[in-house]
Amino acid sequence: MSSTALGIDRSILGQPWHWRRASADMGGDSLVPDDLVTQLLLARGVAREDVDRQRVPTLRGFMPDPSIFRDMDAAAARLANAVEAKEAITIFGDYDVDGATSAALLVRLLRALDVPVGAYIPDRLMEGYGPSGAALVRIGEAGSRLVVTVDCGAQAFDAIAEAKAAGVEVIVVDHHQCATTLPQAFAVVNPNRLDEAPDAAIHGNLAAVGVAFLLGAALLRTLRARGFFASRAEPALIELLDLVALGTVADVARLTGFNRALVTQGLKVMARRGNIGLSALMDAARLTKPPGASDMGFALGPRINAGGRVGKSDLGVRLLTTSDPQEAADIAAELNRLNEERRAIEAAVLEAAIEASTACANAPVAIVAAPGWHPGVIGIVAGRLKEKLHRPAIVIALDEDGVGKGSGRSIGGVDLGAAILAAKETGLLVAGGGHAMAAGLTVAADRIDALGAFLNDRLAADVERASGGKSLLIDAVLAPRGINPLWCEAIESAGPYGAGWPAPRVATGPVRIVESGIVGTDHVRLIVAGDDGARFKAIAFRSAGSDLGQTLLHARGGRRLWLAGRAKRDDWGSRPAAELHLEDAAWAD
Repeated sequence: MSSTALGIDRSILGQPWHWRRASADMGGDSLVPDDLVTQLLLARGVAREDVDRQRVPTLRGFMPDPSIFRDMDAAAARLANAVEAKEAITIFGDYDVDGATSAALLVRLLRALDVPVGAYIPDRLMEGYGPSGAALVRIGEAGSRLVVTVDCGAQAFDAIAEAKAAGVEVIVVDHHQCATTLPQAFAVVNPNRLDEAPDAAIHGNLAAVGVAFLLGAALLRTLRARGFFASRAEPALIELLDLVALGTVADVARLTGFNRALVTQGLKVMARRGNIGLSALMDAARLTKPPGASDMGFALGPRINAGGRVGKSDLGVRLLTTSDPQEAADIAAELNRLNEERRAIEAAVLEAAIEASTACANAPVAIVAAPGWHPGVIGIVAGRLKEKLHRPAIVIALDEDGVGKGSGRSIGGVDLGAAILAAKETGLLVAGGGHAMAAGLTVAADRIDALGAFLNDRLAADVERASGGKSLLIDAVLAPRGINPLWCEAIESAGPYGAGWPAPRVATGPVRIVESGIVGTDHVRLIVAGDDGARFKAIAFRSAGSDLGQTLLHARGGRRLWLAGRAKRDDWGSRPAAELHLEDAAWAD
């Protein structure tokens, strides 16, 4: 049990502050204190004997043998046969970043093996999520009798059965939760199969692009064993790790274990700008320095997603697979424009969803639905709603026929994907699936209330447990002068940070607010001064209307505060500085 930090048992947001790692464990068995990186690793659940491996996460240190996954060897052998015969293959991907990067990875790898390969990305509005039988049959009729679905397919029973009847073989590469039965595919490669062995099931937090990477490794190993590379160069699979890193971060996969190694090494590949499309997208996003995990999550990922949300669904794959610099620049510019359009649509839907959520203020799961909402932004809006309400949220867009397309986001400790799958199996949903933190569904309008009752009954206890022990976990306390670029540089080697591997949160103070105001979309901007004479900038995002934001706006020149948040490097000025991205505050006197 972590101990209270700085004696704060109730902050402005009404929560206690605890040390992420109990002080009694800070030095281990030695009288010599742990270095900063070791402390951060241990606080994130790393065993002391595993610190050295985790300090520099390499593929060699974390990559599992692909053969431990069910159907992996069969899928690799089938693809190897297709490579040797130069058989046409189609990669059928989802329209989000994970789907686009998964498809792009396999397309680029198969192209390097001189295989005629194409990608098919369904239109979100016209075709919906996942493969349809009609689409798979059309692909077969066009000449591709082998289809690999990526980031979809685990629940496509009817579609894959129809494809099989038409003589089209399907390999499913997915990470979404599976039912007790599997589709009639040639192979289903998915660490979340219910019949996976424990050593494979522990990799259930892989994004689909991580599973696709393992399939690529298995394919190359199979071809190598057959002597395929005796007279030709073997493609460098490692050069595709930039795609793996992008898809993993954008899909909010937990950055622990193998995922952390994939992203760490993928960032190195991305910094070299070998992918023409990704390089053009970095230019469009005005990223002049090598990107970090946060850039993938907040700058690159949303732009690729914008194609599938409000534009043409295949733009992301086309960008990530093109070898034409001009085409890459044109697509990147179009995705940048679509992302601005997406943001405007999202803001309008979010405002309406927040207002609608008052009707379910006391429900464990917030479910809101309305006609006219753009289906392409409901996932983002669900995430925003979850952040605001601190509980799972599902946003449903109703069409003219009374059918709702919904997207949900969950909180830690509440498995929304399993609940949606259970709702589907009871007949409440037309379609549905996902994983613990995110899910999608199709539901008739007249079944939404019944769905809400089912989910609230199933998840109430989990939501209560997840919310009841809420506290803000602190990694370190710094004097105000410690909020500087040196701290930001020092903590980078314990990254990359993201879901499941949080960036260090620091507490600093006491400080007084010198200046305060609202900037952008309800962001509260501050300049604060400490008793040590140091000043720094701080910002609390989307907080102007919250208790935290109002306190900060009206505390200028008054009582001193402790502040808690993430210290971030700020390179906008003439010299490097640091600012604090605020998450909470507490009175110091």
